[in-house]
Amino acid sequence: MSSAIAKVFGFLLLVLGTFLWIGQAVTALTGGEKAAAGAGAVEITPEGGETIFWGRGRCFTCHSMGDRGSAVRGPNQGVFGDKFPLPIGARAAERAKERSQKTGQAYTATDYLVESLAEPGAYVVEGYKNEMAIVYAPPIALSVKEVKAVISYLQSQGGELDLEALEKPSEVAKKFFAKMAAAQAAGGGDPSAGEQVYADNCASCHAIRGKGGKTGPELSAIAAKGVRFIEESILRPAKSITPGFETYSVIEKDGRKTVGLKTRDGATEVEITKATGEKVTIAKADIKEIEQDKDASVMPDNLNEAMTVKDLQDVLAYMMLQKSQ
Repeated sequence: MSSAIAKVFGFLLLVLGTFLWIGQAVTALTGGEKAAAGAGAVEITPEGGETIFWGRGRCFTCHSMGDRGSAVRGPNQGVFGDKFPLPIGARAAERAKERSQKTGQAYTATDYLVESLAEPGAYVVEGYKNEMAIVYAPPIALSVKEVKAVISYLQSQGGELDLEALEKPSEVAKKFFAKMAAAQAAGGGDPSAGEQVYADNCASCHAIRGKGGKTGPELSAIAAKGVRFIEESILRPAKSITPGFETYSVIEKDGRKTVGLKTRDGATEVEITKATGEKVTIAKADIKEIEQDKDASVMPDNLNEAMTVKDLQDVLAYMMLQKSQ
């Protein structure tokens, strides 16, 4: 009996060993192990960018490179027929001239390439739709370094390889890289979409560089507080109240109750600003009780219900762009 079990066990080991050997052989033939090992160590070089373009960046699902690849959803990045007589590196220099005329800013070929990945809708090639994925947001979520590598690869396609322009970007490119870094810090949100979320949900109470409401704190330099603080302030607004924006509850002698910010405290009256922005002036002689409510905030505590997870990520990314000028 034990001899039979030993034979079965030996046969199973043989089968398992065969499967492992086949798996290793296939991995070696496809280069899969090499690609996985280098995935987190990409260098800002054309070779590194090529790996991203044809690998986890998934660029090849929409773009071909000359006769390499078969994707047609996006423009071919190489030389391809009469429509694309120049590869993208040389093409970028021509597009930069158009962007300079359109925006009034001096664009270089590198600036155009950076913009094309940071804000793909800024320049849409004729005959194609504005449907390129935001590569620095989920599910692709390339890092700034990986984006720079891809740009170096695109530069090398018939253009001037200018790594210095990536390491020491122009003012135009710097703005786009800051946008990507903010998105990365916020877990992959899209700052452009976040600006609209802010306008829809926050601007009536908060101002950025003087534009917006005054019921809540000014947010022009909020990025210095960090993404965790900002997220908590949105999801649990009463946990950390900015000095000067405490919530007060006023009960008058006739029973009326007013809740909001104490925006003025005079000799004979106080002014309470409600969450709606309405200002209520109450004579001190009519007040039965006034006290700070440390467990409340005029900021809505149900924003997590009003916003989707994507909305939250997007607005966090937009907030991470708000730095002191």
